[in-house]
Amino acid sequence: MITRRKAVTMAAAGMIGALVLTACSGGDSPNDPGNDAGYVSGGTFRHAVFPEVGSINPMTAAQPQEIQVITYAYESLLYTDGEGEQLPWLAESWELGDEGTSVTFQLKDGVTFHDGSAFDASVAAENINYHANPDNATTLGDVLPAGLEASGDGLTLEVTTDVADPFLANIVGSIRMVGAAGLSDPAPLETASNGTGLYALTSVQADRYMFERRDDYTWGPDGLTSETEGLPDALEISVVTDTSTRANLLISGDLNAAAVEGPDQDRLDGAGYEFVGTINPIGQMLFNEREDRPTHDPLVREALILGFNHEDAREVVTGGRPIDLTSWITEAPFTCFNEEPVWERPSADPARAAELLDEAGWTEGSDGMRSKDGEQLSINFIYDATSAAHASAAELVAEDWAELGIVTNLIAMDGAAWSEYLYETFDYDTGWIQIGVGSPVTQNLFYGGAWPEEGGLNFMGVRDEEYLALAEQAGAAADAEEACGYWEQAEKLVVENFHTFLLAGTIRPTYMSGTTFEITDYIQPVTIRMTE
Repeated sequence: MITRRKAVTMAAAGMIGALVLTACSGGDSPNDPGNDAGYVSGGTFRHAVFPEVGSINPMTAAQPQEIQVITYAYESLLYTDGEGEQLPWLAESWELGDEGTSVTFQLKDGVTFHDGSAFDASVAAENINYHANPDNATTLGDVLPAGLEASGDGLTLEVTTDVADPFLANIVGSIRMVGAAGLSDPAPLETASNGTGLYALTSVQADRYMFERRDDYTWGPDGLTSETEGLPDALEISVVTDTSTRANLLISGDLNAAAVEGPDQDRLDGAGYEFVGTINPIGQMLFNEREDRPTHDPLVREALILGFNHEDAREVVTGGRPIDLTSWITEAPFTCFNEEPVWERPSADPARAAELLDEAGWTEGSDGMRSKDGEQLSINFIYDATSAAHASAAELVAEDWAELGIVTNLIAMDGAAWSEYLYETFDYDTGWIQIGVGSPVTQNLFYGGAWPEEGGLNFMGVRDEEYLALAEQAGAAADAEEACGYWEQAEKLVVENFHTFLLAGTIRPTYMSGTTFEITDYIQPVTIRMTE
């Protein structure tokens, strides 16, 4: 058994044995009927999320707290567990075509939506085609392969695409399925769910979402049904924005689950509460590579990376809880995740940083500040306004860069500012900027895709022909293993060409009180078990 403390110790040493840290692990699955874990059936599972929840339309909602609420009611063809393994869920089996342009799913019989309608291949195809239609502007539109089309007959679902994709089953298998009525008119989904999930949303009152367990559920992963021991009768998901309040509610027993970081995390740790956690690449740096920015020059990017004290910054940016980042993949389904890095992390070297700036033409003046063609070397460094750790670490970096003759403008970002700076004005050079995704195919949208001016997500303006060639080879690979080989080379290139710097990560903890559960990117409802 790995306790909370041992799991954190392992992570701090850079030895993350599992893709998602768990409070306890062992030979038993939560769905194993022989698992004698002291589960207690019934009661209400209470989970606090933040910040405010806007839409819970499963086709268009994009914020993490919204997706968590959606996850409680909607399911996909495949289930990804905490180890990154894909299991049957709504699909019984699946097979990728020889050319990589098709995948066939055999669906489970007897699955129904919350409105009582049957889930079959026809409605599954409707869901897939809905996301593939650009007019619907869903959150999955950018990651689906070109020419994606689905058709269904009975329980056999056929999906085809214009281009080969070795991860086609993974991509299609992650789409959350919605009843036909919800596809026709999504508006009612804001107050009542229409998925196939074990729990159905029955009431929305202000910032409180109430779910009831259905009594006819038989298709869960690992044989889970409505009768599995330890399931709650109901879920209550509420918005609690204050960290200390969430901690207090956990301690009082008024919450079963909540994310808590900062000083309150120390308080919960001291009281013996366990958590499950996901990787947070909080110390990742990205760069604006447009031609009008100094960071367009790889010599400048390398100098900025080498020019500050890494050990001090990683301690501060992670709040004293650093872990080594080993992969650019940090979320489920952990496609092509590497437990050991395929690249070498650059070491701090201020003297070499100064040489690089000289080579790039940014020379020191009599005042010790650097300039080029009469223009001062000034770096706009952006960071999360809500993170004290981000602010303090940014100040450390700015102090070290000042020793090199660099002026650093620290700019705090709220939600609206992030969108403005990254996707509209592009008035930044670098900062604590993270990309947390579960597949290199999604990463490619940021490093190899269209720029925001063209409707894409490549907000850094990266144009690296060597990277693009590897991405093209990965897309044409014969199978997933070959594709991952190319993506590993692409990941190595992204780091070694200084498109990103993966300084450090931390664990984003969700604490448990009177319950156990697993978390990938979100709490998985089929893993919730009540213990008191």
